[in-house]
Amino acid sequence: MKPSLALLAVVGLLVAMPAVAQVPGPPDPDPVPPPLHAPNGRYAAKGWADRIVLSPAADAARGAAVAWRTSTAQAVAEAEIAEEIDGPLLGYAAVTVQGDTHPIENENGQAHYHQVRFNDLKPDTRYVYRVKAADSWSEWLPFRTAKEGFAPFRFVYLGDTQNDILEIGSRVIRSALKEAGPAALVLHAGDLVAQREVKVHDDEWGEWTEAGGRAFAMTPQIPAPGNHEYVDHILPDGEESRLLGPHWSRQFALPDNGADKARDTTYFVDYQGVRFIVLDGTAAIDLGASESQTAWLDNVLATSPARWNIAVFHQPIFTCARPDDTEELKAAWKPIFDARNIDLVLQGHDHCYGRVSHPDGAEASRANSDEGLPQGPVYVVSVTGSKMYGLNDRADTQPVRAAENTELYQLVDVEEGRLEFRAYTATGRLYDAFTLIKGDDGRNRLVESSESLLALRRCDGAAGPDDRPCTAEIKD
Repeated sequence: MKPSLALLAVVGLLVAMPAVAQVPGPPDPDPVPPPLHAPNGRYAAKGWADRIVLSPAADAARGAAVAWRTSTAQAVAEAEIAEEIDGPLLGYAAVTVQGDTHPIENENGQAHYHQVRFNDLKPDTRYVYRVKAADSWSEWLPFRTAKEGFAPFRFVYLGDTQNDILEIGSRVIRSALKEAGPAALVLHAGDLVAQREVKVHDDEWGEWTEAGGRAFAMTPQIPAPGNHEYVDHILPDGEESRLLGPHWSRQFALPDNGADKARDTTYFVDYQGVRFIVLDGTAAIDLGASESQTAWLDNVLATSPARWNIAVFHQPIFTCARPDDTEELKAAWKPIFDARNIDLVLQGHDHCYGRVSHPDGAEASRANSDEGLPQGPVYVVSVTGSKMYGLNDRADTQPVRAAENTELYQLVDVEEGRLEFRAYTATGRLYDAFTLIKGDDGRNRLVESSESLLALRRCDGAAGPDDRPCTAEIKD
């Protein structure tokens, strides 16, 4: 039934009125959310499913999971799945799977997030699924399970999106997905949203899922949490702390195999001979979860059956913008990366590009490469979104390749004996490229690319590299 004109007038009056002062009482431990948006605003929950995001199971050959959002009219989590066929009767042999529903209330009103896990799937098989909302089912969405054992594949790696997600960051995400072709996975190195800054939090998650569109529902996503996935929290004694934002555990149905003190934000996925290990630097630095994650990381690497091992987390071991490296994580995790011969460490946070492939700097890395000597882990920092930081005073000597005021995406091709890494600018120009070759001793040799790379992108004082002002903020 449509609201009466009188009711609309009252609502309009209430929106226009200033807030009424509250009677003093116990302090609220967390910030008060902004006023509600219009009930039918762009990112308010509707009668159909939105924010559909697919995740891999820990064994990506045999499972997957999906999370989505609806209005509160859809009270249960329900999905259908079937093996894909060439004809239109996709639902003829579909199986109904139920899951968990979690309410959420924020600037856009009340909504339900739903999660369903698809277990006991067949390896290397095309499936279709759809999810239920009160007004209708979603479209049928295809995906393929991983092959059993090793098989070559490509994945996308993205740094921070964070600000101007739909306006600016979306073109890089979409360009990456377009240029990647049949990418098997997409990795995100944290700060998917900004939170606590310009836009209301729920709108940012709406923008992030809109930026990826149905690609996020058809290609499994492997996200790592950043510090902006946390919200500020004041403890009863007045001390500042952090809480994991309410969207993270609802928006992603992730494997439940993480570290004890960071269960919602750490996990690993095995995909066709690669073990992807997701860590939570914020929980380690600020919330006492360092020891738990460090022990878990060592065990996950020690027991890994994978040909290649790749870590994904937010705060970088070697920074490209900040004056100092992230010493807490460097002291705890780098010795394990070295001892366990991890291959790649993919990070964000610094809003610049930097690739460190030898702890002693670029000259040592190039010498190792020229002589064909074994190479330790390669550390990369990248950025997808609009927020930019200036390079630090080590940028000319420590990283082999660095950039500022530049949005990038990365495509990584995994083969049995080699891993090829390519970083592209937003316009698709090759900016960095190298190959790791796995030796019989299990150690990597790094080969720098002989391809023509784009000239180094640096600001020159107030001038940026695109004949426009430099927007890179200097971190101190």
